[in-house]
Amino acid sequence: MLLSLAIIFLAGFSAAAIAERIGLPRIIGMIAVGIVISPYVLDLLDPTILGISSELRQIALIIILIRAGLSLDLSDLKKVGRPAAMMSFLPAAFGMTVSSCGSTAVMGAVLSAVSPAVVVPRMVKLIDGKYGTEKGIPQMILAGASCDDVFVIVLFSSFVTMAQGGIAKPSDLVDIPVSIVLGTILGAAAGLALHLIFATSFRRGKKIRSTVKVIIILGTAFLLISAEKAVKPYAALSGLLAVMTMACVLKRRSAVEVTAHLSGKFSQLWIGAEVMLFVLVGAAVDIRSIVSASAYVLLMIFVALIFRSVGVFICMLGTDLNAGERLFCIIAYLPKATVQAAIGSVPLSMGLPCGKIVLSAAVLGIVITAPLGAIGIDRSFGRLLSKETEKDTPSGQ
Repeated sequence: MLLSLAIIFLAGFSAAAIAERIGLPRIIGMIAVGIVISPYVLDLLDPTILGISSELRQIALIIILIRAGLSLDLSDLKKVGRPAAMMSFLPAAFGMTVSSCGSTAVMGAVLSAVSPAVVVPRMVKLIDGKYGTEKGIPQMILAGASCDDVFVIVLFSSFVTMAQGGIAKPSDLVDIPVSIVLGTILGAAAGLALHLIFATSFRRGKKIRSTVKVIIILGTAFLLISAEKAVKPYAALSGLLAVMTMACVLKRRSAVEVTAHLSGKFSQLWIGAEVMLFVLVGAAVDIRSIVSASAYVLLMIFVALIFRSVGVFICMLGTDLNAGERLFCIIAYLPKATVQAAIGSVPLSMGLPCGKIVLSAAVLGIVITAPLGAIGIDRSFGRLLSKETEKDTPSGQ
């Protein structure tokens, strides 16, 4: 296992540096390394690492979602409440509908989820750099992308049940808002509890070190994710949304310098977590599926992206965003990676007739859209988004 970790970090960082040197996003190098060292190519990873790959990827996502929550100002989200809510389901619904018409509902669900692993860290970077923040653009995309996966995964589960010969209950659709609401409530409660613990210890003269706070926050986040699995037989709950809400509430209740320090700590953690996440996403890609993929699968991916973009455009109607800012929102919703890597192989492992074509579509979706979206975001934000100046920023923030 130690050798596998050494390969992941050293090869991942090296490939990321090379990609950056030639003008490409760092994640392209990381994903490429993952594909090369995967069991389907050179097979350099220990089976133990592969066995806990999904958990390691989830830990990395937790870190960046906490970092995102510590960057989000809840008052900013009020400016973009309606578009953010629509972004959480409408683009996915558009992409899912056209994919389902052209193939199967299961394939439509797999292809429709946006990748928080690609989108979230980039939106955090834009918030830090004050790009588009005056109109709440990165905040809107962050919130929408976080809920988008809840919508897709609930529908994917229903479609898989139907493909197995079962009947999807209409009540399953209720799981979508319930999951979001319960996740938000639980996350808010956890954030308030952490604030009270930290504030009480400070008043008593027993100041908790930032490093200890980071460990406590991470431990609480792991509990929230575990709560999702624990209550799954009884109720739907979005653990990842709870994690980001927890961090948002903690930021709102704490002093600016405290959250800034915590945010810096999680930014340092993300340096290693990012490599782990994207190398393991690449390692989950069965490159052999690309060989068997047909031109029809490729066509379905691009048609789904077009319809998804139409969904994003509709979400922007009635807002004060200009044409360039709307185009940026469309670009930001292109990448797919984490969800496709997690669920792409499920239909095949369950013996569904559509399993092979769904896996091919998931693999091609990652290989095409993750670089496309990452490059698009990185190359366009400077031209399409305006940078908020210091005098535009409200005092005290």
